[in-house]
This record gives sequence, structure tokens and C-alpha cells, in this order.
Amino acid sequence: MILSDVSVKRPVFATVISLLLIAFGLISFQDLSVRELPDVDPPVVGIRTNYPGANAAVVETRVTQIIESAIAGVPGIKTIESTSSDGRSNITIEFLLSRDIDAASNDVRDRVSRILNNLPEEVEPPEVSKADDDTRPIIWFSLTSPVMDILQLTDYAERNIVDRLSVVDGVAGVRIGGQKRYAIRIHLDRQAMAARRITVQDIETVMRSENVELPAGKIQSINRDTIVRLNREYSRAEDFETMVIKEGDEGGFVRLGDI
Repeated sequence: MILSDVSVKRPVFATVISLLLIAFGLISFQDLSVRELPDVDPPVVGIRTNYPGANAAVVETRVTQIIESAIAGVPGIKTIESTSSDGRSNITIEFLLSRDIDAASNDVRDRVSRILNNLPEEVEPPEVSKADDDTRPIIWFSLTSPVMDILQLTDYAERNIVDRLSVVDGVAGVRIGGQKRYAIRIHLDRQAMAARRITVQDIETVMRSENVELPAGKIQSINRDTIVRLNREYSRAEDFETMVIKEGDEGGFVRLGDI
């Protein structure tokens, strides 16, 4: 009743108040940041770990569970989902909307780095990304060339395209589909290995320790300093054939070409 009495007795005042409310409403409407159906992207961090040669059960117990236990105490976690498949572990961590994605990913990386020594030696270093590793790509770019093969196109994409797209604002990750990399396949003779009591694990261990490039120090003189580099990388099939796997029982060496 008070509002109606004021409107009847003081129409000018009521009109001014109404106009002020309308103006205030129009100004506020233009500054509204909440939509009817807001696009809310929760902070999500993904951890992808490769364990070559391991089945899903081994990946679950030796990799996934260890990483989950390490990241369980990170503040602001809403849900943790994981999938373990042959040779691969994917963990998706969803944080509360109030959690900063950069700070959350840094906390996850810190927790993961602490348990690297608890993972099997064959496990590749876990990759932490600010996105769900199980999500599908939004945009695909196709590369074709009349002069480059698929190996050269893969190398070109890695050198010139991936890094440039990764720094674009809003891009969570860039993947190369259909890529091919240069590789040397080694076909082992099971009978020769059994006769020399050599396992696949022995060969893998030697290849990981031999096919590397290591620093060997430097030589200092009065006028110059020379860096010494120990090049133990193998690039040809002939190089792998001469790789020493173990010392023979009766002397000599067992080379990869022998098995």
C-alpha cells in the first residue's frame, strides 16, 4: 500500500524512481557475465604413463595404483578416474572450479616426481598435461606432400607445427595422428638365445645402456677448452649386429648378430 500511495500522491517522484531503476537495470544487464547455460570447463589434469610389454593387470598394480596413492593428497581434487590397458595407464583428475589449473598441474607434477623411483625401470616417465588424455581431438589438420613420405611429414610436423600450435591460447595439447617413425626391428632366434642362456630382458637392458650418447668431460689447455663427447648411438643395422650382449661361457663375446 505504501508504494501505491506514493505513486498516486507523488507521481513525479515515482516516475523518477522508475526511470532510475530502468537505467540501472540496463547498465547491469550489459555487464552480466553469467549466461543462461554457462560454458563451465572444470580444471582437469591428465597423467599418461607407458609401460611397454606389460599387461593391464601389471599396469594397474605397478603403475596406476602407485600414482593414484601419490596424488590422492593434492588439495582441491573432486574426482579421480583411471584406466589401465596393455602397456598404458591413464589417470584423469578433476579439480574443484575454484582450483587454479596451473597450480593444480604443478602440484600433480611434484607428487608424481616423488614416486618415480618406485615405478619399474621399464616404465617411461609419466606425462602430466592440463587436459583429459581420454578426450577426443577437436580439430584435425591434414598434411600432404608430393615430395615427402610419411616419415618426413612426421618429422616436419614435430619440428615446425606442434610447438607453434601448443602455445596458442586455449590449446591443451597437440597430437600427431598417423605418424611413423624410423625404427629398426630386431628378429631374435629363440634357439640361439636358449643355447646361450640369454633372455629378451638381457637384450633390452644392454640396448638401453649401450645405445646412448654420454658426456665424457672436457680437456683444458692454456688456449682452449675441448668438450669430449662419447658417441655410443647406433644408427645402422650393422652397428646393432656388433653390439656385445654378454661374455661367453668359454671366452669371447656374444653379439646381437649371433642371436
